[in-house]
Amino acid sequence: MTSRLEEITPRNFETAIGIRVRPGQEHAVEPVERSLAEAYVHPPGVAWPRLILDGTRPVGFLMAFLDIDWYGDGSVRRSGLWRLNIAAGEQGRGHGRFAVASVGAEIRRRGGRELYVTWHPGADGPEEFYLRLGFRKNGETSGGQTVGVLDLGDA
Repeated sequence: MTSRLEEITPRNFETAIGIRVRPGQEHAVEPVERSLAEAYVHPPGVAWPRLILDGTRPVGFLMAFLDIDWYGDGSVRRSGLWRLNIAAGEQGRGHGRFAVASVGAEIRRRGGRELYVTWHPGADGPEEFYLRLGFRKNGETSGGQTVGVLDLGDA
């Protein structure tokens, strides 16, 4: 596997919005189109959308959030994985692990020490995936989703 990230540009936009998760997973993650629309309406630098490639083959999409005001009152700033869409036929091949590691590396590069993620609870959600990667539930929920945090160590 030669995974890499590519910034979303007019050249790869159609490829990015063509990423589809497995049937039955649609309720757990927004489509790429919505993620890119959300990236557009936030201040520059908040959203970090990327196409995930294995060599030249598109296999997924991720979007990180960087240094957001978590509660909207200035008390807590967080960074983490906002969206992760691994294409239906590409799941279970390490692309999700690569995506999480890539977001962690970007957060560390910016001086962060924790990577946050939220997920829909339930047997058909990604909870086991995130727990296997070392995320721990922190007891919070956000929009009905479980909040998890991964310690990135000293930045």
